Amino acid sequence: MNADRIRNIAIIAHVDHGKTTLVDQLLGQSGTFRENQEVAERIMDNMDLEREKGITIRAKNTAIHWQDYLINIVDTPGHADFGVEVERVMKMVDGVLLVVDAYEGPQAQTRFVLRKALQEGLKPVVVINKIDRENSDPTKVHDRVLELFLELDATEDQFNAAFLYGSAKDGYMARSMDDPRVDMAPLFETIVERVPAPVVEEGSEFRMLVSNIDWSDYVGRIAVGKITSGTISTGDPVYVIHRDGRRERRKVTKVFEYSGIRTQDAAAGVAGNIVGLAGFEEVDIGATLCGSEEGQPLAFVAIDPPTIKMQFMVNDGPLAGLEGKYVTTRQIRDRLFKEVKTNISITVDESDVAGAFEVSARGAMQIAVLLEQMRREGFEVLVSPPMVITRTENGQLLEPFETLWLETPEESLGGVMKSLASRRGKIENMENHASGVTLEATVPTRGLIGFESEVINLTSGRGVMSHLFKEYAPHCGEIVTRTTGTLVSMEKGEARAYALSALEDRGRLFVGAGEEVYPGMIVGESPRREDLPVNPTKGKQLTNFRSQGEGKGIQLSPKVLFSLERAIEYVAPDEFVEVTPASIRLRKRILDADERRKHQKRLEAAGA
Repeated sequence: MNADRIRNIAIIAHVDHGKTTLVDQLLGQSGTFRENQEVAERIMDNMDLEREKGITIRAKNTAIHWQDYLINIVDTPGHADFGVEVERVMKMVDGVLLVVDAYEGPQAQTRFVLRKALQEGLKPVVVINKIDRENSDPTKVHDRVLELFLELDATEDQFNAAFLYGSAKDGYMARSMDDPRVDMAPLFETIVERVPAPVVEEGSEFRMLVSNIDWSDYVGRIAVGKITSGTISTGDPVYVIHRDGRRERRKVTKVFEYSGIRTQDAAAGVAGNIVGLAGFEEVDIGATLCGSEEGQPLAFVAIDPPTIKMQFMVNDGPLAGLEGKYVTTRQIRDRLFKEVKTNISITVDESDVAGAFEVSARGAMQIAVLLEQMRREGFEVLVSPPMVITRTENGQLLEPFETLWLETPEESLGGVMKSLASRRGKIENMENHASGVTLEATVPTRGLIGFESEVINLTSGRGVMSHLFKEYAPHCGEIVTRTTGTLVSMEKGEARAYALSALEDRGRLFVGAGEEVYPGMIVGESPRREDLPVNPTKGKQLTNFRSQGEGKGIQLSPKVLFSLERAIEYVAPDEFVEVTPASIRLRKRILDADERRKHQKRLEAAGA
């Protein structure tokens, strides 16, 4: 196929603006599937975690044949923590499909991704989605998108982007609000008309930048990218130029093209097309593949540095090894470094502590997703609370700050602003509208850890927040995000209803009757700042007259259930989260109570 019949686009949007549903419709209405073929909703979200959370985590490729055009589509994440998935595909595409909710308008992640796309010179096509939504205002959103283009220094050509209006859920798009609402044909036509064909170097040797890594149990690692010049066939020699400058010669064993949601073998890969190549023992995102040893590397998109780090280490608690399959340092190390191969937004470093690794990323959610994947694979691991990555420049300590956009009902505004102030947030702008108030604030990254859960509580689930990295600035002082202490078990054994019933007067419980506990394990929350030692295993004292019915008839309040994200945001610096395939437990770093007291005294003496 000639390059002029190829269109390469990325779909970008904020969380829940309908991007993945739109891909479903494009695949369905292009004739990609047979009429009688059963297809799941959210086709592209094929990870279990993506379906459960309702978000896209990993960028994925698909291709549509419409009339005599090949349209390669990259479906990208909308959550800020996975923004690097967006950044690294920018070199693969020639245009972007910007999907914006007709009610909410452009949000934080829209701004972040669009800035990257415009800087790369990509041509946008704007889809104002969900025009069927109650209280939607497509005209106002149209103007807000244009304002965003101006703020982000779009060129005149980019500013004159094509706009379409429709509903991905109902399967139609139109060039104006007055046009008939029939199907997705106007969008297909606009993509072909407005997104340029890929620019290729005619007559040049083969070159391709590796923008993604796939895996096959049959052929191993698959390098995915757009061929910028030349052609490549099975059996051809190819030179890998690694990001550190090393060069090595390999042979291509398979060429894959995308068709629908699957890949298929191809005789050759042509310039302008997005393909997958197999035959590499070692190839990473950012490497350049060339047809000759003298080939020059292609530029790779610079990626913003991680701002959050956490420690991963071997589970050394009393229940270690009872629920997991992979529990050793070597197994954890191998899994973390395997993740680095395909996820360039995560970095892993050996720690000074034996058996501990420092994992750095854009946000706590990104690390929580990795943890959830590991526990489903059978790993047991201890993790520390998130810590921000600081810098020192000219003798001054700097920390990362972020721009926060938060939409809240008006009646919750006071509580939200009080919480922001306690987290060292500074309000930059405030806008009242029909659905409440939108705040724009600058907040240290430290202050955002656990803030989303607090917003949900303060606004009864109606608050919506987005945030983007802004800059490194001088450290702004202490932030106290948890004002409660904990109930810490003194004993090992099975938690009993009799003991837990007595402990309910002292705080909220994190464990239920029948669960295994151990010394140093956190079994509840105390309203006081200090930690309180308790015995959740204590049974009822039996006598000749009271020998029956121990624990029967006791009604306990439901225990607090922690998601993985909530658990790692909740724990204090002197605590760990114990993650296993079956459980999420909170515990003290030092399990022995006497050792904890001695350690605290040493810290106080050093501080004095």
